[in-house]
Amino acid sequence: MSLPRRTLLTAALALSAGALTSPASASTQRTSPRNAPDAEALRAAIAGLPDGDSTFALVRIGGSDGHWRGGAGVHDLESGRAADPRACFRAGSTTKVVTAATVLHLAAERRLDLDTPVQRYLPGLFTPAFDPISVRQLLNHTSGIKPGDGFDDPYAHRFDTLPPQQVVASAIAKGPAFTPGTRQQYLNISYTVLGLLIEKVTGHSYATEATRRVLRPAGLHDTYFPGTDPRIHGPHNRGYQRMTAADGTTTLVDVTEWNQADRWAAGDMISTTADLERLLHALFRGRILPGPQLKEMFTVPAGIDGATFSAGLQRMAVGGRVYWCKTGARYGYSTALAATRDLRRTVVYSVGDTDAKDEASNPVIDRIVAAAVK
Repeated sequence: MSLPRRTLLTAALALSAGALTSPASASTQRTSPRNAPDAEALRAAIAGLPDGDSTFALVRIGGSDGHWRGGAGVHDLESGRAADPRACFRAGSTTKVVTAATVLHLAAERRLDLDTPVQRYLPGLFTPAFDPISVRQLLNHTSGIKPGDGFDDPYAHRFDTLPPQQVVASAIAKGPAFTPGTRQQYLNISYTVLGLLIEKVTGHSYATEATRRVLRPAGLHDTYFPGTDPRIHGPHNRGYQRMTAADGTTTLVDVTEWNQADRWAAGDMISTTADLERLLHALFRGRILPGPQLKEMFTVPAGIDGATFSAGLQRMAVGGRVYWCKTGARYGYSTALAATRDLRRTVVYSVGDTDAKDEASNPVIDRIVAAAVK
């Protein structure tokens, strides 16, 4: 099964069976006596930033077992001033949590059926080479659609627009990867198709429906979808990507401005750590979805070897607890949200990852996760 790099919260969780420390420091903690967050370990996890792996880290630990807030690093490398703990950032594939909830909300209204083939809702999109693909199979990454094509040189095209419809067309032209429902393969493409489905069923834009059905009911007032706008609006910390020149030297390049339109319903969202924490609470407490649809977010498809993904989330067991999580990575930024089903522990972080699309794990993220689930 193919996994994205920062979905390797998996790898970081396997390591475990706040301070604005540089250049300034601050953290808050509110705990209960039992299973309280380990404040010392969390401060140590983000100490010493910026370094070669991360320019900043923002961490929020919550839930009934106690709370901890902390941050470290810099707003930008030029000024060296402290990272803004209220900052917006590119939330990457955590967007899929919102997309899944939007689709499930439509299912609760009987605007669509999870067992109905998507071909019925989007006639003419798929070629006859594809077997019927249910909406549920799109949600849980068992669709068998191959990945779509992106720009050959993403950095050179960072201000250009690649429409999601073009990405889907390139994927469908390749034919199916496997029979739907027989394997689980995590890719963006299924959620890009879900974005098209949302627009077809409602007659409105994906951003409009996701905002109305999920963001506003959850109280996410600093979260939005930028579309083709390459900027991050509101307070934000700069993002950097480690790049190697032809002579072999490595430099950090500012990649804060970037048109992410091709990520769309799979990864185009901009958010904050506070908003992502609110999203966890709103979803898990049933404020967004009725019981039958909410259950889909905590149901991993049976009978598929190695399956861990549900509708929008991923199941991870560590330290005797089961966490439901989602990670995201866009150039300059890595993000994650995770929680136990009973909300005894929630974890949200945003890290200024200097190689966010690399397949290897980031040491700062590894330390954060190990400390957070300790």
